[in-house]
Amino acid sequence: MSMTLDELPAVAECSVAGCSYNDHSHCHAAAVTIGGSVGDAECATFIPLGSKGGLDKVVTHVGACQRAECVHNSSLECTAPSVRVGPGAVDADCLTYDPR
Repeated sequence: MSMTLDELPAVAECSVAGCSYNDHSHCHAAAVTIGGSVGDAECATFIPLGSKGGLDKVVTHVGACQRAECVHNSSLECTAPSVRVGPGAVDADCLTYDPR
């Protein structure tokens, strides 16, 4: 599977208020990485508040997904139409994560 940046799934929503990339529920990172462990797909791009980061406009995509056991994962790329990020067990989780 080979995708261009425009074909990667967008981050449709981020409800993690404590992330430097979050601005009014919109992620301003260029791309996010989903990491974590089996059963807990964490947003590895999460950075606690302290300084604002990211782009001026919202164009965030899922750049990589390390959760190979997710039904949306194909060769470590996300195939979901879009993803939602929200509060998780530690900081921020991919709420679209669905283990096989």
